[in-house]
Amino acid sequence: MDRHRILFVCAGNICRSPLAEGIFRHLAAEARRSSEFEIDSAGTGGWHQGERPDRRSIAAAADHGVDISGQRARRIEVADFDRFDLILAMDQDNLKNLRKIAPADALGKLYLFNAFTLGSNKDIPDPYYGGHEDFEAVYTKLLAGCIALLPMAGKALRAS
Repeated sequence: MDRHRILFVCAGNICRSPLAEGIFRHLAAEARRSSEFEIDSAGTGGWHQGERPDRRSIAAAADHGVDISGQRARRIEVADFDRFDLILAMDQDNLKNLRKIAPADALGKLYLFNAFTLGSNKDIPDPYYGGHEDFEAVYTKLLAGCIALLPMAGKALRAS
């Protein structure tokens, strides 16, 4: 069976995209579907390469039984556009940045996270300059999108 490869992308890969990766990985494991997916996250910028996720993202995830502490930030690479079937940007700015660097044949793999998962053009807000409540709100939004993504992921990715 082919694995479906999903990449979650935000700016620095320390707040939103590691949360999305961790949540989706957790949901796939709970559904006993982990073997169906290759899940990763990256940032459009390289400011935090090699760093752990933001401590507030780690805490928000841990509050819900999700461990993202082992993740390390990385910047998206050209090879990612070939490697992944679906690349989900957390906001319009990151989607725009992805479109600038993606090869033409990869543009059909790029989507706004909420547009693909929930049919909404709303950004997942960056909680970096906020507090615990902002990270909790982002966790809740990402959870809703990842719950919607899990049942459609296999079907949507086979069709593309």
